Amino acid sequence: MNEIIKKNGVTYGIILGLFSVLFTTAIYAIDLELFTSWWLGLVSFAIAITIGIVLVSKTKKQMGTMTFKEGFTVYFIAALIGTFVSTVYNYVLFNFIDTQAKETIKEITMKYTAEMMQKFGTPAEAINETIQKMAETDNYSIGNLLFGMAIVLVFQAIFGLILAAIFKSKSNQGL
Repeated sequence: MNEIIKKNGVTYGIILGLFSVLFTTAIYAIDLELFTSWWLGLVSFAIAITIGIVLVSKTKKQMGTMTFKEGFTVYFIAALIGTFVSTVYNYVLFNFIDTQAKETIKEITMKYTAEMMQKFGTPAEAINETIQKMAETDNYSIGNLLFGMAIVLVFQAIFGLILAAIFKSKSNQGL
């Protein structure tokens, strides 16, 4: 594997991971209710996307030319490392440092979900069933965090494929 790809993938993976850690810590310190804020999710997503674009663009510039595979590889290495760091941090924060916070977030999420379902006219029985399932689920268990990590990586891979297609060097050969 190309050294530039390795170096950039690892460096930007650490940057993504640190961004996620700092973002989560800020939300945790400011107000746990922000964990249910859709707009903060969009801000986080936009920043992560921007970091990915900068990564692939910088890598292409350093390499001169870049294949589709190289573009995807550098992005996916960074995404994998960043997502792993974020997942480990969330596990430690909510299972060892402050276990009460995960219960508070669960309560806030259940309240928010019930309110949203009521706004959409969902029958009370369905709301109660949903809330009961949420109450029984530990979103910060190792299994659920790993499942969430896998889902994130699927979406990251799709975005990585798009970025790689956009930034790959054009072939000089005709069709």
